[in-house]
Amino acid sequence: MTKISILGCGWLGFPLAKALLSKGLSVKGSTTSSEKLATLEKAGITPYLITLSENKITGNATDFLENSEILIIDIPPKLRGSEKENFVAKIKNVIPFIENSSIKNVLFISSTSVYNDDDAFVTEKTFPKPATESGKQLLQTEQLLQNNNHFKTTVLRFGGLIGEDRHPIHFLAGRKNIDQPNAPINLIHQDDCVGIIEKIITINSWDETFNAVAPSHPSRETYYTQKALELSLALPQFNPANNFGGKIILSSCIENVLKYTFTKPNL
Repeated sequence: MTKISILGCGWLGFPLAKALLSKGLSVKGSTTSSEKLATLEKAGITPYLITLSENKITGNATDFLENSEILIIDIPPKLRGSEKENFVAKIKNVIPFIENSSIKNVLFISSTSVYNDDDAFVTEKTFPKPATESGKQLLQTEQLLQNNNHFKTTVLRFGGLIGEDRHPIHFLAGRKNIDQPNAPINLIHQDDCVGIIEKIITINSWDETFNAVAPSHPSRETYYTQKALELSLALPQFNPANNFGGKIILSSCIENVLKYTFTKPNL
C-alpha cells in the first residue's frame, strides 16, 4: 500500500486526502489547528499538528514522514497584509526531515503566479518571470526542491482555485471600476486539482513541471458577468480604460504527458 503524507490538509489537501483514502492509499495529514485534528481522524486520515515557521518546525515532523513514499506540500505563502513571511525559509526547514526520511517523491503545489503577464500564451516551456513577491518565493521554492538529489520533485502550478464553496465572483459582485475586463481567465476547479494529483501519483510522473488550468479562457468581464447572473448576484462593473495585460496559460503537459481529461473544463 502506497503511503502518503500531505503537509497542509486545508481547502485542497483535505478533499485530496479523502480521495486518496477512497483509492485504498494510506494518508497522514497535517494541520496547524488543534481543533481540526478530530475532523481529520474521523475522515480516516492519521492527523498531525505541525506548524512551519522561518526558524523552526513545531510538531513531530519525523513521525509525520516516517514510512511514507510521497510527500505533498500544499501550504500557500502568507504574503498579504502585515504578516509577511519568508516562505522559502519555511520550506527549507522541512528539507532535512525529508532527506532523512523514507520519502522518495515530493509533489509541490505551486501557482501560475510564477509567470509574468508579458506573454500572451504560457506553456511549461515559458521562462518564469514572477512580478509578485508570492510568485518570486514560489519559484525559489520550486528550484530549492527540484535541485535536491535526495528525492524527485514534481511541481504543479495551479491557476486560480475555485470550488463549490469558493469563487471569485463572491468578491467581485457589485464592485465597480474593476481592471482588465478583456484579460482571459485562468482558473481550475477543485475536482480537477484532485484528479490531476491522483493521476500524477497513479502513473508515477515525477521530476516534472505541470501547468494546471482549465482549457476555457473567456474574458474576465464575460465570465464574471455570466457567473453573477447565474447566482443572482449584483453585476460587477469593469473599467475599459484599465485593460492592460492578460495571458492564457496552457496546460499542454497535463493533456499530453498525464493524458488527463478535465472534468470541469468550462467552469
